[in-house]
Amino acid sequence: MKNIRFFTFTLGTSILLFLFLFIPVGHAESGQTYEIGASSLNLRSSPSHSSEIIGQLAEGEQIVAFQEAFGWVQTYFDGEEAWVASQFLVPVDKESQTQATASSEMITVTSTDVRVRTGPGTEYSVIGYTTKDDTYTLLETTNNWHKVALDNGKTGWIAAWLTNPVSSQAAPQTETNNSAVAAEETTNGSLAGYNIAIDPGHGGKDPGSTAFDGSLEKDYTLSIASTIAKKLQNAGATVIQTRTSDYFVSLKDRVNLSESHNTNAFISLHYNAYPIMTVNGFSTHFYSNGNDRILAQDIQAALAKYLPLKSRGVMRGDYHVLRENSDLAVLVELGFLTNPNDLAAIQTADYKNAVADGIVEGLMDYFH
Repeated sequence: MKNIRFFTFTLGTSILLFLFLFIPVGHAESGQTYEIGASSLNLRSSPSHSSEIIGQLAEGEQIVAFQEAFGWVQTYFDGEEAWVASQFLVPVDKESQTQATASSEMITVTSTDVRVRTGPGTEYSVIGYTTKDDTYTLLETTNNWHKVALDNGKTGWIAAWLTNPVSSQAAPQTETNNSAVAAEETTNGSLAGYNIAIDPGHGGKDPGSTAFDGSLEKDYTLSIASTIAKKLQNAGATVIQTRTSDYFVSLKDRVNLSESHNTNAFISLHYNAYPIMTVNGFSTHFYSNGNDRILAQDIQAALAKYLPLKSRGVMRGDYHVLRENSDLAVLVELGFLTNPNDLAAIQTADYKNAVADGIVEGLMDYFH
């Protein structure tokens, strides 16, 4: 019995040695490029279907092979050795690959903290961030979004209106084309294609809160709404205002007006009041968790960068214009009219411009 067991062991060992010594391990030709021919392909830690999965590749993505063994191709993924099954790979012709690379367009990012997403739209998840003047190879364009090659070998999507072709940036600008460039920057701004509803709170027979000096909330919201609207339009957005002068608009009509314009975001403008004069600061309110809360956080964070007042953070608010609104909606309280320091700031042009800058930036942060 012992002899039989020994014979079995030595025969198995001999087979393994034969496989190791005589099955060839092919080396791909100096960096051969392959394209993924399956909808999803696992990257594994070693050339075996039972080995650990360390990543995934999507159809159309490309890898560079460094060796082949037992029906597997070795490449690198996030700096680590990885293996993929060779039957799902399509060799890329080197001549066409060189031509594609030579003719591919380069783009550069024109804003800071631009979000890189998994697909061409804001509904896709964020996989990273880029910043101003970063340059990428353009792979394709879909629905005003650019697919680009990332530094880690993967791909991602960036909003096209936040980029410029490298060639157009490098070209010298003459005096005759300066106005055209300025017009292009205005019409192709960061919020191009978005409908934004601005809702100046109160109005007409509804004065809103009263400041300690007797001034009225309805006048402050209307005044700052026009400043915000102009800066949003300069960023490329289409702006809908629920009122443009001192007249009464019901809460229901405000929501209906927004919903009738396919609004991407609804922002209601207000100023706070409290019997205790020391209470101060600004806040952003949302009704439901999810996208409403995320937008509120982005706007509050951006306002905090610009405003000299205390940030009170984001809060859940059961307001009609938020609760009954099917659009993405937030409400901002831009300071306390009953606080002398807040009111002094609120009454300045600098404060209005700072609020407008913060809201534009917050919307760009959310949508991109």
